[in-house]
Amino acid sequence: MKKLILFLAFISMSNLQAQERPKLVVGIVVDQMKMEYLYRFSNDFSNDGFKRLMGNGYTFQNMHFNYMPTYTAPGHASIYTGTTPATHGIVSNEWFSRKLGTEMYCTDDASVSTVGDGTKEEGEMSPKNLLATTITDELRMGTNFRGKVIGVSLKDRGSILPAGHFANWAFWYSKTGSFISSTFYGEKLPSWVQKFNDEKHYMPYINKGWDLLNPKSTYDESLEDNNPYEGKLYNSSAPVFPYDLKDMYAKNDAGVIRSTPFGNNLLAEFAMKAIEKEELGKDNITDFLTVSFSSTDYVGHLLGPRSMELQDTYLRLDQTIAEFLNYLDKTVGKDNYLLFLTADHAGAENVNYLKDHKYNVNSISPKDIRNNLKDFSIKTFGADLVLNYSNFNLFFNKVTIKAQNLDLNVVKEAFKGYLMTQDYVKRVYTEEEILNSTGSDYFLNFIAKGYDVTQNGDMVILDKPGYIEYQGTGTSHGTIYSYDTHVPAIFYGWHIKKGESYNKKEITQIAPTIAQKIKISFPNGTEANVLEEVLNQ
Repeated sequence: MKKLILFLAFISMSNLQAQERPKLVVGIVVDQMKMEYLYRFSNDFSNDGFKRLMGNGYTFQNMHFNYMPTYTAPGHASIYTGTTPATHGIVSNEWFSRKLGTEMYCTDDASVSTVGDGTKEEGEMSPKNLLATTITDELRMGTNFRGKVIGVSLKDRGSILPAGHFANWAFWYSKTGSFISSTFYGEKLPSWVQKFNDEKHYMPYINKGWDLLNPKSTYDESLEDNNPYEGKLYNSSAPVFPYDLKDMYAKNDAGVIRSTPFGNNLLAEFAMKAIEKEELGKDNITDFLTVSFSSTDYVGHLLGPRSMELQDTYLRLDQTIAEFLNYLDKTVGKDNYLLFLTADHAGAENVNYLKDHKYNVNSISPKDIRNNLKDFSIKTFGADLVLNYSNFNLFFNKVTIKAQNLDLNVVKEAFKGYLMTQDYVKRVYTEEEILNSTGSDYFLNFIAKGYDVTQNGDMVILDKPGYIEYQGTGTSHGTIYSYDTHVPAIFYGWHIKKGESYNKKEITQIAPTIAQKIKISFPNGTEANVLEEVLNQ
C-alpha cells in the first residue's frame, strides 16, 4: 500500500510539473489592426472569433507602441523581443543605413538562398539583422532546443522576425503561390510543405473571386462602396464589388491574393497544417507557433480604414479566427494552449477624408520632401548636402560637407530652421538631442526608442498629427500618434482568466509577460516590464 501511495504521489507530481507550461504557445499578429475595429465591427462579428477571445480572455484595452516609426518589421520585432528598435536594431522595413552607406531590407541576407518555388530575391532572408533575442529564442533554449518554433506569414518579415534566431522553420508566401523559406532553416522544404504547395490551395479563392460576405446594407460602419478615398485593386476599373480575381491573377501572379481577405484564409490553412504535420503541442515540451495575418495591411493601405473592403476583410478574419480556435481546441486541447493576439501597428485615417470634414491636414509626398530639401541646400550652401531622406530620417553627405569646408552643426541648424517653417512639421531633432534625451520630452521619448545611432539619420522629423507622408488614397502609418500606436492585446487560454484593463500598457510588455507566465528567461534586450494582470491569475 505504501508503495502504491508513493507511486501515485510521483505520478501526481509529474503531472503538476507537466502543467507548469502549456503544450503550445500561439502568437497572432494582425497587420495594421486598430483597436477600434474590435468596437466598430462588433455587431457583425460572430460569437466564436474575436468575441470569444475578448469574452473569455484578458483584454488590454489601452495597449500602445512606444517608439517611432510604427511599421511592420519593427512592430513584429518589438512584440517578440520585448524591446524597441534602439536595442533590437530593426529600425524600419527597409532603411538607409548610416553604417553601410546604402539601403538595406530588414531581413536581407545574401549568405542564404531560396528554398522552394520562389525567386532568388524572395528567399535571401534570415533574422541576422535582429540584434536581440526573442521570446521564441528563449523558449528554444529553455527547453534545451526540444520545443519547436515555427513562424508563418504571407510576409517574410512577419514570419522571420517573430520566429527568432533559433527557429526550426519560418515560412512565407511567394508570388508563385507557394510558401517558401531559406537555407538559414534547412536545405529543402519539409515534404508536407511541398505537398501543400503542389495542391495550389490559393486557386479556389482566385476562382471564386471576392464579393461581400454579407448584404451590402449591413456594411453601414463603412463608407459607400465607391468613394474618393479608395485606391484601385490591381488596376480594376473602380473599387467596387465584386472583384474578378481570375482576371487579376491572369494579368499578374499569385501575389494578388495578398490584397484580399483570402490571404488570411490561406495562411490559416497553412498554419493548421503546420500544427498537424510538425506535431505542435503533442507532448509536454512547449512548442511555439507565430502567425502573422498580413492581408489586413495590404487592404488597409490600398483601400483605407473606412472602406467596405476593409470591413469585409475583418468580418472574414473573424470567421478564420473562429475556425482556428476550434482547430486548436480539437488538436491541442482547450486548456493546453496559451494564445495572444495583437497588432504590429495601427493606421491613420485617410487625409482627404479628414480634409473633407474640415480638418486642416494634408498628405505629403516623400519625393517632394526630398526635392525641397535639395533645393534649400543648393540655395543656402551652393551644393546638395542631402544624402538620403526616408522613414522620417535625414542623412547628410559628410564628404560633400567636408569638401565645402562647412561646419556640420551649422548645416544642421540651418536645415532645422527651414524644416520648422514647413506646414507638416511638428518638431525636428538632431542626433545629439536624441542621444542626450532626458525623458522629459514626450515626443522625443518615442524617437529615442526607435533610434539606432549606427543606422539612423543625422536628424529625425516628427510630422504634425493627421499628416501622412503618403498618397491621397488608402492610408499609411509610422507616427507616434494614437491612431498608429493603439492596438489590440488579448491573452487567451492556458491559465488566463476573463478580464480587462484600461490602464495604458506598452507593446514591449508582452514578451516578458509570456516569459514569466511559462517560466523561461527574458529576451535579452527587454526592460522586463510585465503585465501583472495576467500573471496574478
